[in-house]
Amino acid sequence: MIVRGPSGEKLGRWDEVEAEEVPPDIAAKTTIRWLIRSADGAPNYAMRVFEIGPGGWIREHSHPWEHEIFVLSGDGRIKIGEEWYDVGEGTFIYVPPNVPHAYENPGEDVFRFICIIPVAGEPK
Repeated sequence: MIVRGPSGEKLGRWDEVEAEEVPPDIAAKTTIRWLIRSADGAPNYAMRVFEIGPGGWIREHSHPWEHEIFVLSGDGRIKIGEEWYDVGEGTFIYVPPNVPHAYENPGEDVFRFICIIPVAGEPK
């Protein structure tokens, strides 16, 4: 159950937030859950959970904002700049602003990670 408190707080379980398909021109076999965002009153950061299914990917792209990522489960690969890195449960990742990055799941399990961005990076 998602709780919204009198001081503007929001609490809940990540798996109770609706998973939205990431559009096919951006990714394959990938969902996003917006846990915290500006619509919740967050003035600075948005927190999302991505799930990339086996064989799935997010195409290479860049933004003028940073990403902070924490891998919750599964194994994946992330390209940052020209380098590919193998990542798994417990890995943290910083992607600097304006650096091209991409994700893929070559494994057999869901690759799940938290990604935090400035609210300026939310889709309008």
